[in-house]
Amino acid sequence: MSANPSRRPSHSRRRHVTPAIAAALVMAVAVPTAVTDAVARVNDDGSASAAARHTPFQRDADAVRDAGAIGVQARVSGGRHDAATVTSGTADIRTGRPVPDGGHFRIASNTKTFVAAVVLQLVGERKVALEDTVEKWLPGVVRGNGNDGRKITVRQLLQHTSGIHDDYPAIETAKKYYEVRFHPFTPGQLVERAMRHRPDFPPGKGWSYSNVGYILLGMVIEKATGHTWHDQVRQRLLKPLGLRHTYYPGGSPAVRNPHARGYQRFGTRPKLVDVTLYEDPNASGGLIGTTADLNRFFRDLLGGKVLKPAQLREMKRTVPLNDEFQVPYPGARYGLGLMKTGLPCGGWAWGHGGDEIGYMSRNAVSDDGRVAVTASMSTGWATSVEDVLRQHRAGVRLVANALCREGRQTVRPW
Repeated sequence: MSANPSRRPSHSRRRHVTPAIAAALVMAVAVPTAVTDAVARVNDDGSASAAARHTPFQRDADAVRDAGAIGVQARVSGGRHDAATVTSGTADIRTGRPVPDGGHFRIASNTKTFVAAVVLQLVGERKVALEDTVEKWLPGVVRGNGNDGRKITVRQLLQHTSGIHDDYPAIETAKKYYEVRFHPFTPGQLVERAMRHRPDFPPGKGWSYSNVGYILLGMVIEKATGHTWHDQVRQRLLKPLGLRHTYYPGGSPAVRNPHARGYQRFGTRPKLVDVTLYEDPNASGGLIGTTADLNRFFRDLLGGKVLKPAQLREMKRTVPLNDEFQVPYPGARYGLGLMKTGLPCGGWAWGHGGDEIGYMSRNAVSDDGRVAVTASMSTGWATSVEDVLRQHRAGVRLVANALCREGRQTVRPW
């Protein structure tokens, strides 16, 4: 779910449309729709074959393009046909070059699942406990206006049940984008903004998506290990799992090649702006990656290769989303950095998704980790909730349909 958005269009990074719907749109995965049967095969060079262009997978990618996305790339890994990729639209409206099917993009709130995995590894090592208070690790940081770190636990930060109000700055206009694109907020500044508000509810008494909660988790990781959250992600997850195309950009506003340029649709003129260059490297959504790496990470995570059994069970213990998030994710539930959603073919899937200025991604993985699907759309929205929902629904439809086609033997009712 990433949350920023202008950094997330709904999320923008969860913040461009309404705060609630926006954040919700970043999570990700399934909307009922009819399921058909074929899949795009991958050529030796990684591109989709000619026959693939006429498959349901390709038609779903084209539907995302028709919903307003400038560029689309999607990949299924581990299915009945092993692997498949499709692309649609263009990577650059100036040149018309095709979308690279192995392109990098801002994975936005998918970063939260990486951060959650690091925290749960620390729990498994008895270096952190889920019931530790925020105050234990960050004395005096969560205080004021009814906020009290002595009453908020690490589990509640992971599950968005802390009640901490999410005040992540939105980017609603092209003018604002150009003003802030090279001037990211620090974690301390973002926490301070949140502390100016009263909590949304008492800790543990509700659910509300909070990017600031994950920024605090990044700070907890640093206190517990002596290393930054992104260093721990690299050492504990990226290197061991061979995720060579996922990285922390640090102070660079660029996205590594190959990539599709990111575009934002603003409500003011000009409506379509190239927002590829942007800095917002926080623990709530600061990583950049590829569809292949995201599929591998989620498959390894659900397949038991990342966490000990006890910690994976905790990650999959879910609570219902609030009413506003049920609009884009009817019936969905949230665990510890992981979301559970229904599939049109029956059963459930796990995933997260993310929205960052210029980029939206949706994904899903089967419960056993055998099959994963990720779609990246190189377009964000700062216009209306309806615009965001249109692209979001097309994206989750693509992901859910592909998982149903390719993972029939892995999908089961719960």
